[in-house]
Amino acid sequence: MNSSNLLSIVTFIYGTAAFLYIVSWVFKKQLPGRIATWIAIIAVVGNTGGIALRWIESYRLGIGHAPLSNMYESLVFFAWTIGVIYLVVEQTYKNRIIGAFATPLAFMAIAYASLSPNINDRIQPLIPALKSNWLIAHVITCFIGYAAFAIAFGVSLIYLFKQRKTGDKKSSKTGLFIHFPDAGILDELTHQMVTLGFLFLTIGIITGAVWANSAWGSYWSWDPKETWSLITWFVYATLLHARMMRGWEGKKIAYLSIIGFMAVMFTYFGVNLLPGLHSYGQG
Repeated sequence: MNSSNLLSIVTFIYGTAAFLYIVSWVFKKQLPGRIATWIAIIAVVGNTGGIALRWIESYRLGIGHAPLSNMYESLVFFAWTIGVIYLVVEQTYKNRIIGAFATPLAFMAIAYASLSPNINDRIQPLIPALKSNWLIAHVITCFIGYAAFAIAFGVSLIYLFKQRKTGDKKSSKTGLFIHFPDAGILDELTHQMVTLGFLFLTIGIITGAVWANSAWGSYWSWDPKETWSLITWFVYATLLHARMMRGWEGKKIAYLSIIGFMAVMFTYFGVNLLPGLHSYGQG
């Protein structure tokens, strides 16, 4: 079995975990949630094995490099980081409902990598610009940041769903909303995830600038992905500033978190359609 086959199997494991988390939430049953947690752990372990196997395969082909160099590999790593961070959050807060909003994001990332006909899963030699140790530092830090923002996005959706029913005490104590964490916990978790993501995105932008200077002779060239990374950074910087200096919380923070994640998604997917130094990401 090669890494692509293993990661294809992992795709369906993530999908099963997401399905069971949603079943546990909708039907208010504990057993599917407990099973989902173990399946999510298996998915992350399989994801880890797939990344490691792909790394080994690249050396067997004589072009050894970290599996972080193209769209397929970055999506696989994105799913892994979401899975790991979510499991830490679940263990910390002892609430599996968040999994109904977080694990589908991991599933969609790796499913797009494994099933999309537009993405090439072959291991290919690195182009000269990518032959740098800064590649590993840049990609890892950026995707830890992206994954934290993804969890914050999911938690923000939960917060808005919960607050939508706050005025109706009867509906807030029944139906799909009964087991949601308290609004204060959701608000604080969103802030924690955004803070974590912002820290790693900042490091990712800095390491990317150093890498760009070594590869292209310039720290910043206003490439489309560089520009949108900066826009994303400013969105989350605004969120953190508004919370710390203006006392914003609740819905305002949730909406900014969602807007920020939309900027992340455009930075990651949208700008690959534009010509620029990062256009290799689609290859």
